[in-house]
Amino acid sequence: MRILLSNDDGYFAPGLATLAEALAALGDVVVVAPERDRSGASNSLTLDRPLAVRTSHLGFRYVNGTPTDCVHLAVTGLLDHLPDMVVSGINHGANMGDDTIYSGTVAAATEGFLLGIPSIAMSLASKAGGNYPAAAQVAVDLVTKFRERPVSQALLLNVNVPDLPYHELKGTRITRLGRRHKAEGVIRSSNPRGETVYWIGAAGDAQDAGEGTDFHAVANGFVSVTPLQIDLTHFAQLGELADWLAAEDALGLPTGQPEAAGS
Repeated sequence: MRILLSNDDGYFAPGLATLAEALAALGDVVVVAPERDRSGASNSLTLDRPLAVRTSHLGFRYVNGTPTDCVHLAVTGLLDHLPDMVVSGINHGANMGDDTIYSGTVAAATEGFLLGIPSIAMSLASKAGGNYPAAAQVAVDLVTKFRERPVSQALLLNVNVPDLPYHELKGTRITRLGRRHKAEGVIRSSNPRGETVYWIGAAGDAQDAGEGTDFHAVANGFVSVTPLQIDLTHFAQLGELADWLAAEDALGLPTGQPEAAGS
């Protein structure tokens, strides 16, 4: 089995090394990761400059770009063979609810998914980061399961593992994404030159965290596995928006009815 690993914490991150070592037992593992921490990079591609690829002493390739760049380069140009799976992580901290929109960890897996490769984003749901081996074993379990019983449809999984030893995990829950409260405001400060600078505020606390959500599963000691999709279309609003635009189109342009889903 050929496995491509990436992350958003950088090629030097302990979660990546732990994951690479654990998955090596399942096949050929190749690491292509950012040269520095690119947390919050989301699905950005670098289009305004060329990218350089170098190799670390561990044999990990690292790129002066984003997590998405790393997977895109690997799949479309660096590797001799397409990987059977892309695994991103292990992220230092949770990626639940709204986090998935900003997460570079999830973005690396998403790029693999968009390129037609089953992909998993792995996160350890704690900034303490004490139980990377447990999260790595969960990744091994999932990849092994996929190898033995492949999923028939395209696969993009967002996995969050409580920061517990493996034997203390209560099991696995298939979950939906929860929601966070509004993020905290920016923090205004000054740099040594006296210029005003701003720090992005912390993410909000969990708001929609009831049973069935990723937040609820992790808080209760379960591994959260959330299947993701990329279609952002708000299908429920198509008809209402068509009526609204037909009534309010100040330009007098013709307004067509929404096409049926899948047409």
